[in-house]
Amino acid sequence: MNNQEFDLATVKHFFEHDYHDRGMMKWQGFYLSDHTAALNQQNQQLNAVYVPRPQQSLAEITQLLADAYQRQQPVTIQLKTVDQNNRHLPDVTTLIHGYNANEIVIDADQFIPLPEIRNVST
Repeated sequence: MNNQEFDLATVKHFFEHDYHDRGMMKWQGFYLSDHTAALNQQNQQLNAVYVPRPQQSLAEITQLLADAYQRQQPVTIQLKTVDQNNRHLPDVTTLIHGYNANEIVIDADQFIPLPEIRNVST
C-alpha cells in the first residue's frame, strides 16, 4: 500500500467499529523481570519461617553489642517481636551506631530497646 491508496475514512471506520481495545488487560502479561523477582522475594519473605534462636541473657547481649560497636562489626539481631501469626520477624543485620542504657541505635537512626532483643550473633 502506498500513500495514494491510504484512506483516512477507512482507518476511522476501523477504529470506531472493528477494533476493540482491551485496555489494561493487554498489559497484565508484561511484568518486568526485576518486578517479578521482587514479587517472588516478597512472597518468600511473607511465607518464611524464622526459627527462634535461644534467649540470651541481658548481660550477654550487651557484651556482644558493646564488642561489635567498638570493633565496628555488623551484628545479626533477632527480636522477641512476633507477627499476628505468632511467627518471628526476619533478623536484622546491621552496624551499631550508638547506644544508651536502655536501647541501641542502628541504621536509619532506628532505636531498638535492649529488652526487645532475643539473640545477638556476630
